[in-house]
Amino acid sequence: MRDKVINIAGVVGVGKSSLCNIFNELGYKVYHEPVFDNELLEKFYYDKEKYAFPLQIFFLNKRFEMYKDSMHHPASIMDRSIVEDRIFAKMLRDQGELNDKEYDIYVDLFNNMMEHVNPPTLMVYLRIKTENVIERIKRRGRKYELEQSINYWYDLNSNYEVFFGEYSWSKLLVIDVDNLDFVNNPNDKDYIIDLIENNVGIPEGVS
Repeated sequence: MRDKVINIAGVVGVGKSSLCNIFNELGYKVYHEPVFDNELLEKFYYDKEKYAFPLQIFFLNKRFEMYKDSMHHPASIMDRSIVEDRIFAKMLRDQGELNDKEYDIYVDLFNNMMEHVNPPTLMVYLRIKTENVIERIKRRGRKYELEQSINYWYDLNSNYEVFFGEYSWSKLLVIDVDNLDFVNNPNDKDYIIDLIENNVGIPEGVS
C-alpha cells in the first residue's frame, strides 16, 4: 500500500512541476505530467475540436498508469491530479470542442478508472491570479501557449476556482502563490515545504 501521496494541482504555468522537483530532492518519487515531446498537446492547441478527445483520453490513461505505479513507492508526488482532467473535459465540452457523445464516453471511462484510484494523502491547490499566470506563460515561452487567447486562461482559472471550491475527495491545502517564488527565494521554498509537510506528515524513510 502507498504511504504518502501528494497531488499538486493548479492551472498551466502556476509552478506545479517546479514544486514537484523540490520534493524530489526530499526523496519523493515524482510523476511529471506528460507534456514534453507530446505531439498531441501541441496539435490540440492549434485545433482543439479535432484533438480534444484523443488528448483527454491520452492524459487520463497516463495519469491512471502513474497512480498504479505510485502504489509501489512509500512517498510520491503527482504533477497534476487525475481529477483535474475533469476540469479540462468539462471546459472543452462547454466550449463545444468536445461533443456530448465524446464527453459522455470520457466521463464513463473516468468513473470506471476512479473506482480503482484511492484519494491522495493531500491535495495541494496552488491558487494564482490569471494575470500572473499569463506573465509566467510569457516567461517560459512555449509557442503554442503564447498563441492562446487571454480568455482561455481566464476561463481555465475560473473553472479551477469552481472545482476546488466544491472539492471533497481528500484533504485539501490551498496555497496562494501570487507573491511566492519558491524556485529562486530560499525563504519561500522553506515556507512551502514546511506548510505541505505539516499538513501531510513526513513519510518514514524520507528526509
